[in-house]
Amino acid sequence: MTGPGGRSDQHAGPPPWAYAAALAGLPFMGWDRLAELLAGRDPAAAWRHVVAGGAGPALARAAAPVAVPAVAEAHRRAGVAVAVLGEGGYPAALAGDHEAPPVLFLQGEPAALAAPRAAVVGTRRCTAYGRDVATGLGRDLARAGVAVVSGLALGIDGAAHRGALAAAGAAPVAVVGSGHDVIYPRRNRDLWAAVAAAGLVLSEAPLGARPEPWRFPARNRLLAGLAQVVVVVESHATGGSLHTVRAAEARGVPVLAVPGPVRSPASAGTNRLLADGCAPACDSADILVALSLATAGAPPPAPPPDPLAPDEAAVLDALGYEAVALEALLARTGLGPAAVAVALAHLEQAGRARRTGGFWERAAAGAQG
Repeated sequence: MTGPGGRSDQHAGPPPWAYAAALAGLPFMGWDRLAELLAGRDPAAAWRHVVAGGAGPALARAAAPVAVPAVAEAHRRAGVAVAVLGEGGYPAALAGDHEAPPVLFLQGEPAALAAPRAAVVGTRRCTAYGRDVATGLGRDLARAGVAVVSGLALGIDGAAHRGALAAAGAAPVAVVGSGHDVIYPRRNRDLWAAVAAAGLVLSEAPLGARPEPWRFPARNRLLAGLAQVVVVVESHATGGSLHTVRAAEARGVPVLAVPGPVRSPASAGTNRLLADGCAPACDSADILVALSLATAGAPPPAPPPDPLAPDEAAVLDALGYEAVALEALLARTGLGPAAVAVALAHLEQAGRARRTGGFWERAAAGAQG
């Protein structure tokens, strides 16, 4: 494995990991094909086999212009470590997986994987309710010493990692579906950098790899492989996070689901998981129980919220986690328009209500979007 500044082998020819990285960078090189090429061969021998046409003319043509020393230097300059299955530096948490990637690319501190690990996943098209829950779970788990594992996607994934980072507890872990120099989604660039600085970002995609659709189901199996429990916060009926659920079930990893409003499409998948027998995750304590950490690392209780004036309490009680029109609040509370407007303004300022267009919904105090 190499890392930032690892140059001791630069005058002795490319190191073995550089050949492995070059192989991983060939077109449509999935983990299974790469594993077949490396079976019984060291990376340099596998590279020579490909260049000589032993893996077919298409791969030979693709490999011909590739300079392996340049591949090595590119990873050194990017500060991306390369770990080869069966060699030192490969994460033990994945080494025994039946679909372990032959090659992994890492930024950050691999020691982040030494902590208990919970994958917190869900839809990109989340609601305010789901975002608040994911943020709170990420924060409380990190405070309890649990590494939050997620995919750095928009929505639930990003919210869980933001919560974990805010806690300044256990280091977060991310698994991404592109090369480390191809940030996806771009809106999460700062979050990606923050997770890499505080914890670990890993991928089986080499530098330059685009976020092609086929890479994400493959990425999801790694989330399941790293996790000791998988928590689905929100999922549509056919959401991508259900791929992670199936991968977890195939590995015997417990799956928990966060209950959601029965009329919310974003909770259709999670509510179905509950109906099918998954345990509920109503708070971080449920997850700690699944990790056998409930008595050893329970998070400290949150401070009580500031007291509300009577009108504010009435409006908050009338709000749900689904958007509601002002007219409905007037009918539910029996208050006048001016009183409701003042109460909503105070609740919004306190972070306990959120306006979305012309509608209002409840928000967890202090939650981040």
